[in-house]
Amino acid sequence: MARHTLLIDADDTLWENNIFFEKTIDDFITRLEHLGYTREYIRHILNETERRNIRQHGYGVRSFRRSLEETYLKLAGNTARRDIVKNIEQMALELESTPPHILDGVPETLAYLAKHHRLILLTKGEPAEQAAKVERSGLQPHFDAIEIVLEKDSGTYGRMIEQFKIVKSHGWMVGNSPRSDINPALQSGLNAVFIPHSATWELEKSELESGTGKLLILSTFRELRAHF
Repeated sequence: MARHTLLIDADDTLWENNIFFEKTIDDFITRLEHLGYTREYIRHILNETERRNIRQHGYGVRSFRRSLEETYLKLAGNTARRDIVKNIEQMALELESTPPHILDGVPETLAYLAKHHRLILLTKGEPAEQAAKVERSGLQPHFDAIEIVLEKDSGTYGRMIEQFKIVKSHGWMVGNSPRSDINPALQSGLNAVFIPHSATWELEKSELESGTGKLLILSTFRELRAHF
């Protein structure tokens, strides 16, 4: 079997991530219901705030906390209360200290793949926060390299191809996000494996686009063994 290079996403591909953010958002919206807005409207304002903050401050819990605070202050206006701001701070601290919850079948699948292929972890986020998550996951030994980037776009994939001298026909991006994992990888000439997650973050959803590479759609991470 040919040796491939697999770039593998982390959040919601190797471990649960977004469900914890969604739970925090749910608690946050419940906390704000006394302001009289609908849950949908509060979520809409939060999504808009997150989009803006990601451009300025990147991904991660700190940027997320900033978005929660700004959303609250915008909606509450001059009725804003210090105890709710403290409560938001507490929510963010709890989120940051949540240990990675490894998805089913991941460790043994990585152990199998690492024997036959070169594995590179490619994750985006706040570098220190993501590095801590990777370390706590215990999955680091399976990877030849860990790459933490601020954004995953076709430029990032182009850099990966160059840096790791990836032969495009033998290079694959494995992940759950059409916007960050699949579409830009295909556009840069790589192949991609899409493993949908039921709780993919709203801001990562996008229509799947085609590129020059092959696209494989699997329902679980474990199924990679049958293809590589």
